[in-house]
Amino acid sequence: MCIGNRDGGDDSVGPYIADVLKQEKIDDIKVIDCGTTPENFTSVVKNDNPENLIIVDAVDMNLPYGEIRLVSKEKIGKFCISTHGIPISLLIDYLGKYIDKIFLIGIQPKKMNGEISEEIKKSADDLVKLILEKNIGSIKKI
Repeated sequence: MCIGNRDGGDDSVGPYIADVLKQEKIDDIKVIDCGTTPENFTSVVKNDNPENLIIVDAVDMNLPYGEIRLVSKEKIGKFCISTHGIPISLLIDYLGKYIDKIFLIGIQPKKMNGEISEEIKKSADDLVKLILEKNIGSIKKI
């Protein structure tokens, strides 16, 4: 699940990653561009019943721009996350009833207006490689 606002500067990192991953056409990875309404896609996720669910979003973690982190469940409520309608913690709690392994990956945004910044785009491309290599476990945790 890639979350973000395409018109929101670095908040568009989720949709950007969705676009790049969809071009790869990998059989065992389903990509959902949720935009700013991830709650509208919960039935799709439940019906697919994935073994792992990765949620990607812009997250203000007070880190240098472009830093990527696996956000622990305990920290989700402490960070400002994107511009979507419902808190990500509620989304994860709800989907956690159906999916055992949910990973929230945050990318520290630089700006929340205009187009996505080059620093964030580079980090997004790095994250895409990790996802394709099935190596998200190498991402630092926060």
